[in-house]
Amino acid sequence: MNYETYYIPANYTDAGRILGIFEIRNMVEAVLLGVPLLAACLRLLPFDLATRVVVALVLFVPVAGTALMGISGDSLSRHLKSWIGWRRARRVLTYRGGGPV
Repeated sequence: MNYETYYIPANYTDAGRILGIFEIRNMVEAVLLGVPLLAACLRLLPFDLATRVVVALVLFVPVAGTALMGISGDSLSRHLKSWIGWRRARRVLTYRGGGPV
């Protein structure tokens, strides 16, 4: 029997990722959540520029970081969709007493 050997490159899992770390979907969600937040902070806050930048970064970094990492390996939109599906399909179990002991 003649078997052919195929070598898998070390970076085969980097496909579909930006910088080899972040999924494209997570990056898009981070931009969609972060840029309007950053723009609103820089335009609407009535402080001087340095204070606006600090406040914007305090709000922007956690929001964009969470969007980049995702929750439990899923993007935020996937996680939200599965959470909404779970909320709709859940049932409340109640004990009504009786039955075999």
